[in-house]
Amino acid sequence: MCAGLSAVQFTLSGNLAAAIAAIAVAAVLDSLDGRIARLLDATSKMGAELDSLADAISFGVAPALVLYIWKFDGNRVGWVVALVFAVCIILRLARFNTLLDDTEQPPYAKEFFVGVPAPAGGLLALLPLILTIQVGHDGWWSAEPVVGVWTVAIGALLISRIPTLSVKTFKVPARMVAPLLVLVGLLAAAVITYPMIALAAFLVIYLLHVPYAVRRNHWLANHPEAWDVPPRERRAIRRAHGRRLGLRPPIRKVAGAARRAVWPRRGGDDQRGGSRPMPADPTRLRRAVARGRGWRRTGLRRNQPRQPGSDQ
Repeated sequence: MCAGLSAVQFTLSGNLAAAIAAIAVAAVLDSLDGRIARLLDATSKMGAELDSLADAISFGVAPALVLYIWKFDGNRVGWVVALVFAVCIILRLARFNTLLDDTEQPPYAKEFFVGVPAPAGGLLALLPLILTIQVGHDGWWSAEPVVGVWTVAIGALLISRIPTLSVKTFKVPARMVAPLLVLVGLLAAAVITYPMIALAAFLVIYLLHVPYAVRRNHWLANHPEAWDVPPRERRAIRRAHGRRLGLRPPIRKVAGAARRAVWPRRGGDDQRGGSRPMPADPTRLRRAVARGRGWRRTGLRRNQPRQPGSDQ
């Protein structure tokens, strides 16, 4: 909560980069407070309510005021846009709190958020400002209509029912701990050296993951046998159903499939060399013989032009 309110103070003093940094720090703290409370066995109903209040201020009110002061200062339409975004954040948090007491959800529902979570939504709304600070000048992305439409669109994602992946259920295999630590070190170095580029890249990657999350949620909803199994067994189930990561298997060419159906391989002979195998089905055999007679009757070989002066 203090980080979110500090972002407003930084904006009023003209330090927009510090305002973005304060909201990013609030997002990091929001991802840690619940785990720290569980480790210390200090969870309570009051703590849950305070967490929702802090999220509403840090990721709803603070980004809305930052955007209004930066781009819509004195603009009534801009103030409406800021209000819409703040209200969407509050509605998203209210729905999240009600879903915590829902015991009728399927087991796989804990792997997803309903809509974009509040920390990601607050940072996504600031993406035009992040790009402007990184580039050093205004562009089409920082025009008032673009910023207004972008802010409202992020608000719609917040209150939508589009599933997004939850990092809380992500488990790292033992063999991936060392590479993950190296990756975290590289990301930390990138954030320190190029903070705006790293933050913008993270936000773009997060947006690109949404279609994958939708496909994964749809696949789990249609495969109850994969709800309570480890990830390795879940991958085996995907392969058994001819799918991988929710994608359809590659489709064979129609011509090749039809040719193999009419002229099946026998004894490993190559169709392009040696004797040509004959179809096993009697009906196909009669059709093949009729086609052969038709070509011989006209005096031509199949797929070969007529030779002048030939007796064939």
